[in-house]
Amino acid sequence: MSKAIRIHQTGGPEVLSWENVEVGTPAAGQVRLRQTACGLNYIDVYGRSGLYPVAEFPATLGMEAVGYIEEIGEAVEGFEIGDRVAYAMQIGAYAEERLINATQLVKIPDGISDETAAAMMLKGLTAHYLLFRTYAVKAGDSILVYAAAGGVGLILCQWAKLMGVTVIGCVGSEQKAELARLNGCDHCIFYRNEDIAARVREITNGIGVAAAYDSIGKATFEASLDSLRPFGVLATYGNASGPVDPFSPSILAPKGSLYVTRPTLATHVSTRELLTEGANRLIQVVDNGQVKIQINQRYKLADCAEAHRALEARETTGSTVLTI
Repeated sequence: MSKAIRIHQTGGPEVLSWENVEVGTPAAGQVRLRQTACGLNYIDVYGRSGLYPVAEFPATLGMEAVGYIEEIGEAVEGFEIGDRVAYAMQIGAYAEERLINATQLVKIPDGISDETAAAMMLKGLTAHYLLFRTYAVKAGDSILVYAAAGGVGLILCQWAKLMGVTVIGCVGSEQKAELARLNGCDHCIFYRNEDIAARVREITNGIGVAAAYDSIGKATFEASLDSLRPFGVLATYGNASGPVDPFSPSILAPKGSLYVTRPTLATHVSTRELLTEGANRLIQVVDNGQVKIQINQRYKLADCAEAHRALEARETTGSTVLTI
């Protein structure tokens, strides 16, 4: 018998329950993982609250983890028992053990710890698609990064800076501003008491940014649009303040022939080729120390309700790891 965090209904952190579960044996194409750590992400909150529906109840949440292969089903190639692997965007991570399709796994080199691997996959692959696919940044570009001291934000800041980009970050406190600056953020905007778009125009000498990477959603949509240069790209990739209200595309014309996209990591890891391209780039920059994964909170998986409360209260910085 193994244990996992499950929900039997949507609601607040109190619906998260530490329970016994049956894991079973891997089917063809699957492996059984003994997991050592999981990552915490806002998408877990969306699933728990009901913003993103789960397929059925009871449901095991969690979207990224690291572990060791203990059993291999038929028709699995490229993996062996004992391999240390990680994954992202595969619901069911909040568990001591689980079954998972081998095509969703990537091997983790010895230089990357279990905790780092658990914390980097979903956030790092998100940063990858934003910087390399949604709007492919170039040296000399300026970008706007929301939640710059968060898990994705700190990776975005570091990786963009590595590529010669000027990073403008939105933060909620001086403590978070200092953390963002230490990780490559050139300019910080305090969204609680500053006009975001006006400050962006001031910082960029009236030009605006090439791209706004907006994980907040409804509350910042207009500010993000008004921060863009002509032909700029708004990637609204999160809903921390709720989903963006419906809008008319006609508003994009007078603001500079802008582009708006709602990307998801699920699309960007939907094939083995897409997953391995992003994972290989991510693993390389983390393994060589060019991008550091900031793990600033740790909880036992059994106590993940506390982690959810802290995340929703904006009390966290960097990444949070749930250890098993």
